Amino acid sequence: MLTQGMKAPDFTLSDKDGNSVSLSDFRGRRVVVYFYPKDSTPGCTRQACAFAAAWGQYQALNMPVIGISRDSAASHARFAERNGLPFILLSDPERAAIEGFGVWQEKKNYGKVSMGVVRTSFVIGPDGVIEKVFPNAKPDTNAQEILEYLRG
Repeated sequence: MLTQGMKAPDFTLSDKDGNSVSLSDFRGRRVVVYFYPKDSTPGCTRQACAFAAAWGQYQALNMPVIGISRDSAASHARFAERNGLPFILLSDPERAAIEGFGVWQEKKNYGKVSMGVVRTSFVIGPDGVIEKVFPNAKPDTNAQEILEYLRG
């Protein structure tokens, strides 16, 4: 997994509307990039809704929020519409960004070992360098935890 002080790898992925979005589009400003396992699952929905509930505070800080999972653009569109998500959701079915940031890892669930996305959030600085990593982010508190960090 990438750590604080490392250069964030650039990526270009499709959003829920099929538009290409690159991390480099945000160069010159700070951005939150969070990786999550799957649309419409309980934890991922709680996390996304927490970001949506805090959206006004993120906007006040001029802070874009980007959520990334392996789900399709169509799945993201349904997920965003169903939950009123105002921020960017990107589809990474080939795991380019997911593996680039090192969040595709071995996971254990009820004794079963499998590979998957480890819920992780990154604050990336205007220079493209990772300022802060929130590993194993908690769905219910991650959005507020990041806001607290951003406010210093």
